[in-house]
Amino acid sequence: MAGPRLERANDSEAPIGSRPTHAQPWEGSYRLQLLVVDLLIIVDSTLLADYLRFGRSSSGVQFSGGYGVSYAALSLVLAPLWLGALAAARTYEMRFLGVGEDEYKGVVRASWWLMAVIAVVAYAFRIQFARGYVAIALPVGTVLLLVARYIQRKILHRGRRRGRYCHRVLAIGGREGVEAFAAELEGESYLGLALVGVCLPSPDAAATVRGAPVLGSLTQVLVAAAQCEADTIAVTVGRGMNREVLRKLAWDLEGSGIDLVVDPELLDVAGTRILARPAIGLPFVHVDEPELSGPRQALKASVEWCFAALAVLLLSPLIVALLIAIRADSPGSPVFRQTRVGKNGREFTVFKLRTMHVDAESLLESLREQNEAADGLLFKMRDDPRITRVGRLLRKWSLDELPQLWNVLLGDMALVGPRPPLPSEVAAYDREVGRRLLVRPGITGLWQVSGRSDLSWKESVRLDLYYVENWSLALDAMIVWKTVFAVFRREGAY
Repeated sequence: MAGPRLERANDSEAPIGSRPTHAQPWEGSYRLQLLVVDLLIIVDSTLLADYLRFGRSSSGVQFSGGYGVSYAALSLVLAPLWLGALAAARTYEMRFLGVGEDEYKGVVRASWWLMAVIAVVAYAFRIQFARGYVAIALPVGTVLLLVARYIQRKILHRGRRRGRYCHRVLAIGGREGVEAFAAELEGESYLGLALVGVCLPSPDAAATVRGAPVLGSLTQVLVAAAQCEADTIAVTVGRGMNREVLRKLAWDLEGSGIDLVVDPELLDVAGTRILARPAIGLPFVHVDEPELSGPRQALKASVEWCFAALAVLLLSPLIVALLIAIRADSPGSPVFRQTRVGKNGREFTVFKLRTMHVDAESLLESLREQNEAADGLLFKMRDDPRITRVGRLLRKWSLDELPQLWNVLLGDMALVGPRPPLPSEVAAYDREVGRRLLVRPGITGLWQVSGRSDLSWKESVRLDLYYVENWSLALDAMIVWKTVFAVFRREGAY
């Protein structure tokens, strides 16, 4: 049965469907200009390398089967591959264009990636590549790409000083912070950030800040952004602004196409989601949306599925022995099945090794008064009489969770993620806690390596939300590593 639908937008604000697409008209043409210039440079560089290396007579690339392809033809094949590498290095994303060094770093990184791929493919398939061709084409092309990007950036800056090619910015926060931000923008016109509106804690309908109208309070940000057609919201410090307000604003902006730049004093996100704005005198950082889908999520799911399949294969003898021990210790099925709520509120059946007597659920109400988790929705009891002798041992070493590897194989759970909640718990969730359901629940997570059952409800929620907002493959690897030590420490396991 499908669970509740998660709402990301605040009902008091404009609905998601009514939000405008905030890409400025000039952005598409500028990206197309970059693409065309890059293509011309790449083709010219590869053809130049062919001419300098071979002159007018070229035998071509020789494959292991004995056939060959001319380097002129290879140059035309190399062009889309090079452009693809540039796109993968994010050199066509507007947030990296026009300011800072990330655009240039991306060009160099893409060229090195391409060179590495060519070397590996040539070695693996025994392709006789002329090293001189690659040694000329890639370095020359990279230098020309950097020069072209520099020239186009200067043209962009000149246009911005004349009021063109600008992003429309809505500044929010205390009046002093907004005024200081507006003053910085006036002195750094090449950034292309035009202040078109302001939201203050106590707005005055007739007021302006350095010529920009005050459009509302801090609770009317999305409405104000739609009114002034802003594509960027800048959050400054001041009265009424704190981490909680900022976090809810970031949730509301998910999927809206509006960029968020924030004074770092207000941030509570991991470094993987923040990008410093490379502007002299401007301490703001760009905040990416949580990565709830996409290639890295697919990679995470694939790696975890392979890990779970291998673990099930290796641990099958241990699991069978534990099933026999549970059945011998107490009557009833050794496998415990329970309905839990997964990603996007979808219910599924979780599998665990049974650690309680079969009538444990019917005894729960009689033990409610002894609940040690009075601050939340969970039931915790250090000396729970419903736990069997074998069950206590299984819980101490977290062996009861081994069958959840099957849930990973079925796609219901992940190795790392928030704790899988009960439907009764989800029914009491508010919007904030409900964000735990934006990703698949995990066998282990930050809650597991940070105290397990000893954690309060509030602390468990905070850790789960932090993971949802800031997950990464590196963080997953760290959690798995720490889980091993958490199990051996046996702290909070009951």
